[in-house]
Amino acid sequence: MVGGLVATVALPAFAAGAAKGGEESMTLQQMAMDDAQTFVAASDSTSAELSRDSYSATTSEEIEKKKAAEAAAERAREAAKRASAASVGTNIALISPGTGEVRWPLTNFTKGRGLWDSGYHQGVDLLTSCGTPIYATAAGVVKVSQESYGGYGVAVSIDHVLGGQRVNSLYGHMTYGSRQVAVGQSVEAGQLIGLVGSTGSSTACHLHFEVHINGSVVDPWAWLQANAG
Repeated sequence: MVGGLVATVALPAFAAGAAKGGEESMTLQQMAMDDAQTFVAASDSTSAELSRDSYSATTSEEIEKKKAAEAAAERAREAAKRASAASVGTNIALISPGTGEVRWPLTNFTKGRGLWDSGYHQGVDLLTSCGTPIYATAAGVVKVSQESYGGYGVAVSIDHVLGGQRVNSLYGHMTYGSRQVAVGQSVEAGQLIGLVGSTGSSTACHLHFEVHINGSVVDPWAWLQANAG
């Protein structure tokens, strides 16, 4: 009886296995071979160092910020090139008119905000169009010449000795890429040093001009009226 029961139970299962069209028997490894996916073993892989200077080592947010910063820098460079090409050339007078020891830094302008007007303001704003030439107010040595000088934006500062006194003149908000002098360079009165712009803490084209005598702020408008010629 036991043998009959075993045969009765086992035969249907055997028949089901053989009913698959007489396929050859195969091992589990062989059956899995057709559906197997390729993979790279650890011994086949190579190590690569990720650089923080590449996009591969940053998040998507960092990548977008980096791309935006690069695009902004490129636009600034192109704007500076266009301004320089359009405004600095053979048609610009490299020396301002006049023969005095002190010169006006601009030849055509409208007086804007003066010393201490509208709050903490240490100079005078001379309003004119962007690209207008800016001249050294007197002979001296360049102390500052930077594309970014705090709120002044693109700026130049020159040390002078006038009448036995230490005088410093500062020219702010110049156009990007327009500076014509470098730190330590000697300049003459009326020499071209840059172009009017609206960089830094500025909302319109103008020159912010300051004068310091022996380290103290003086009214640059009154100083120019008294000395420039």
